Amino acid sequence: RCAGRVEVQHGGHWGTVCDDDWGLPDATVVCKQLGCGAALAAPPGAWFGEGSGPIWLNGLRCRGTEERLALCRHRGWRPHVCAHEEDASAVCSGHRFQPLGTTEPPWTSTPLPTVTQPPVTACTGAACAGGPAVRLVGAAGRCAGRLEIFHAGRWGTVCDDLWGLPDAAVVCRQLGCG
Repeated sequence: RCAGRVEVQHGGHWGTVCDDDWGLPDATVVCKQLGCGAALAAPPGAWFGEGSGPIWLNGLRCRGTEERLALCRHRGWRPHVCAHEEDASAVCSGHRFQPLGTTEPPWTSTPLPTVTQPPVTACTGAACAGGPAVRLVGAAGRCAGRLEIFHAGRWGTVCDDLWGLPDAAVVCRQLGCG
């Protein structure tokens, strides 16, 4: 339920969304609307297969802060000239989250302290198989939280410098979380 082709209902009929201008902010709104946590990807080109029926929305321009897809800017509710091979998709984390702060002003101008840690381990140009154990802590469930790695007999955190979605995908696969 938290990954697939994006479909919307309009006038009692289900249809798809064209992937023209489709991106992570749009997928963020879909994931939020479904209660599926954070958006991880916004694959184009009918990634989860082609839908059928009308293509109700095209040219979505979500900011990512909207509560529902219908609140995003778009080119109107009508059948659009767009092929189903362009049906939009979304991949969500599957975990609901509660924001701890706000993204709205005013913000504090007080700087936060800088914390630096040396990397726990690094693999450059090598396949890291049979490496140290990893776990996610500090959140509900075993598939969300802060990454820790077991090294030299103890658990430590992993610095997020240069960390990205491909790295997170490796950890998720290693933990059997998708």
